[in-house]
Amino acid sequence: MDMPPFRARDDRGHQTVIAEFFRFGSVGALGFLVDTATVYALAGALGLYGAGVIAYLVAASTNWALNRVWTFRGRGRGHALWQWARFLVTNAGGFVVNRGVYAALIAFSPLVHAYPVLAVAAGAIAGMGLNFFSARRFVFR
Repeated sequence: MDMPPFRARDDRGHQTVIAEFFRFGSVGALGFLVDTATVYALAGALGLYGAGVIAYLVAASTNWALNRVWTFRGRGRGHALWQWARFLVTNAGGFVVNRGVYAALIAFSPLVHAYPVLAVAAGAIAGMGLNFFSARRFVFR
């Protein structure tokens, strides 16, 4: 009995999603740096919680702009301002996960309170998957 030759999966849609996810993650890494720098810059004036909220908005806006021109280039419709607003709204779930982890770690871990970069990183990782699928499905379709 002859067996069919093994063939690698040739699914361009699947490959596109994987490529977008890696680009999204790369943009997220830069967003992490923006987020962290903003937390450290504003923590003295606003405290860690206030700085965390502002930093998230700055980083999310940066991520939207980079995802618009690189990760999901050529996708999405409408005026850029509406797309930005849709990005922030659809990432609200990711925000809750991201900043929930951030706030819990700041509140309960003296180590993380001393080094808030750990809370920023943990929150970013926790919210990344939800944010990717939200952006792909509702913003850059």
